[in-house]
Amino acid sequence: MPGGRQVLVGRQVLVRRRILGGRHMLGEIAFGLLGVALVVTAALTARRFGLPAPVLLVVASAVYALLPGPTVRLEPDLVLALIIPPLLYSAALSSSLVEIRANLRAVVSLSVLLVVVTAVVIGAALVAVVPGLSFAAACALGAALAPPDAVSALSIGRRVGLPDRLRTVIEGESLFNDATALTLYTVAVAAVVDGRFDVPLVAGRFLLAVVGGLAVGLAVSWLIGQLRRRIEDPVTETTVSLATPFAAYVPAEELHASGVLAVVTAGLILGSQSRSLLSGPARLHARAVWRLVDLLLEGFVFLLIGQQLAAVIPAIGDYPRSTVAAATAVTVGAVVLVRPLWLLLPTILPSHEPAPTHEPPPTPAAPAAPAAPTAPETPLTRLRLLSPHPYLSTRELVALSWSGMRGVISLAAVFALPLSIDGTGFPHRDLLVFCAYVAVLVTLVGQGLTFGPVLHRLGVRPDIDEGRRQRARARVAAADAGLRTLAVLHDRGQLPDDLILRLRTVAEERKRRSEDSLRALKRADAGRPPTASLTEAFSRVRRTMIEAERDELQLWRDTGHLSDASLRLLEDELDHEEGALPPPQPPPS
Repeated sequence: MPGGRQVLVGRQVLVRRRILGGRHMLGEIAFGLLGVALVVTAALTARRFGLPAPVLLVVASAVYALLPGPTVRLEPDLVLALIIPPLLYSAALSSSLVEIRANLRAVVSLSVLLVVVTAVVIGAALVAVVPGLSFAAACALGAALAPPDAVSALSIGRRVGLPDRLRTVIEGESLFNDATALTLYTVAVAAVVDGRFDVPLVAGRFLLAVVGGLAVGLAVSWLIGQLRRRIEDPVTETTVSLATPFAAYVPAEELHASGVLAVVTAGLILGSQSRSLLSGPARLHARAVWRLVDLLLEGFVFLLIGQQLAAVIPAIGDYPRSTVAAATAVTVGAVVLVRPLWLLLPTILPSHEPAPTHEPPPTPAAPAAPAAPTAPETPLTRLRLLSPHPYLSTRELVALSWSGMRGVISLAAVFALPLSIDGTGFPHRDLLVFCAYVAVLVTLVGQGLTFGPVLHRLGVRPDIDEGRRQRARARVAAADAGLRTLAVLHDRGQLPDDLILRLRTVAEERKRRSEDSLRALKRADAGRPPTASLTEAFSRVRRTMIEAERDELQLWRDTGHLSDASLRLLEDELDHEEGALPPPQPPPS
């Protein structure tokens, strides 16, 4: 029976392999669960102590990387194709296309001009201190490090609290600077491979990438918009939303256009059209799902940054310490200093323009007087024209200059540098990777930890009362619009009087609560002691009532008078009502 024994032994080997493979998969699942635990712990710790969660995750992950055990190596293609598109798309959905258009000068200055200048400065500085390094290879690192990371800036910015104007500028910059940087990076790497740096070719490729990315983004947003208008199920609509960033990124990259720009364009357009594309329940469902996606992907991105420490340090053992120190110093120095110089230098240069104010001067209605002779344009006045925003104060510019944290996109781009070119290694690849990693750590940890204190010392903070005032006024106007529509329906005799009365009572109560909030804000503006408004009392009492209603529904379910399915439906109704209440206000300080 030798043949039977061979079959039996073969089956035993196959079973053993499956068991070992299953154990290996269980180990990977356990490793992933450890990552989720770290993300949740960092979020709770950040909320408890007021620290930025990204910094906590990077530090914890870097410490873990130095300990014995499995680590995760950064795969550039995976990061750029699977992680970055949904994060950028989510940020674009929550951004304001109107506000970005209003701050277009600042966005272009920071996301295009500053990126190019930073890449060139880093490249020139590295060539000066690293013997044998070509300008094209140095510019590849410069392009990778030029853009502040969208994930880092927005994650930390949301935590520390930014004024609306600064938040809009940072969001707009973060959404578009990656397209500029990755296009420059691709061209620089191609120049290393070809052995020449052709400026007209660089400009042509950059223009084609930008135009192609915009075109793909516009086309995808139109197609997705047409599809969503035909979908009514919230779960299906959310599924389409999750697939949209990849639907924009993949065809753009296949056409050698900017996939990042395509994703951002589609997100901005679809986000501005959400009212006409999505129902109320679909918007609530999609926002909840995207908040979960943001939390997990952002957390794993920062864990991934720290995990690369163990792989980066040994790779520079063959370089002289003086070369490593000089290259690292000039790289970090350029990354940290170019941004504040770009933002603040134009404001202190002499100019023939009137001093900027926080509001544009009104246009006079009188007939125009003869134009006064203008002073000749000089390089200094031309430089002032590059100032990101003529109406940002010096304090706001200082705060903006300290928001240049680098992140995973920079690392992914540097790790994607070719290992070899025509059989020879990419020039100084390990040194470039090390310089990029140190720059990311210094900016992310250093600037991330100090960003909040810098804003506090500068006195730059959001005007919370103004936001409340705007929302209250808008609620009053919306309630008036609803009441006018109700009056028209009543005049047409389309609804019974008792139903009209009930609907009018609901609308008038919403209007009264908003007017009460406005009166409370006016009392605070007049210097009177802040007191709890009727709206705050209404919300507090109503939340207490809703909690009692939930307890009663739970009792009905526990005693067998209500099914679980019915309980969930009724709880959803209470959850939506509670979500519509104004958020609890902190006690006055």
